[in-house]
Amino acid sequence: MTRTENRPLPSGRLSVKEAAVFGWIMASIAVYILFYEFNYKAGLLALLSMFLYGFVYTPLKRVGVIAVAVGALPGAFPPMIGWVAAVNHFGLEPGILFAIQFFWQFPHFWAIAWVLNDDYTKAGFRLLPSSGGQNLNSAIQIMIYTLFLLPLCWVPYYLGMTGINSAVIAMVFGVLFLAQTFHLMRKVDRKAALQLMFGSFIYLPVVQIAYLLDKI
Repeated sequence: MTRTENRPLPSGRLSVKEAAVFGWIMASIAVYILFYEFNYKAGLLALLSMFLYGFVYTPLKRVGVIAVAVGALPGAFPPMIGWVAAVNHFGLEPGILFAIQFFWQFPHFWAIAWVLNDDYTKAGFRLLPSSGGQNLNSAIQIMIYTLFLLPLCWVPYYLGMTGINSAVIAMVFGVLFLAQTFHLMRKVDRKAALQLMFGSFIYLPVVQIAYLLDKI
């Protein structure tokens, strides 16, 4: 892929063995910290996340769009791991943090896949939701997954995790994010997908920071 050809591993500046050793060392340190400095539940979640990402999601990228759904699982684990590490129990709270990030990943990733479709195709990856690739059907499916974020953004407020301010902020940015998907449905072009991609970059940190500040 053109966008990755100059990275250390594909360019040959780093060998596969060196990358594997570094990866296992970093993974071991991370799991050790979670198990022994926090709790075993957070450590087990981290192990599951690394397994799904490295040994399930990554190989599935050559199979098809199923990889996106599988990859959204470890992609949504970090806020849940953080919550469990802090309070040492599961519940609705870490579950809703997981759900918000899970559904956000579909418009986020598919916008990237749309913008970089030629590069992905060259590498043998077909990850857009429609078999036709960059078409209205893909845009509609992107919109549907974005739609889930609107009711989800209110759940932390109803659970007493945060206040009304962050719920309103999350709703406003969710509506703006959704509007970008309608723009993509109307235009069905790379420019609209690029705008949606940058919109996804903005949405998640703004909403998570709003939740955090409202909690404080």
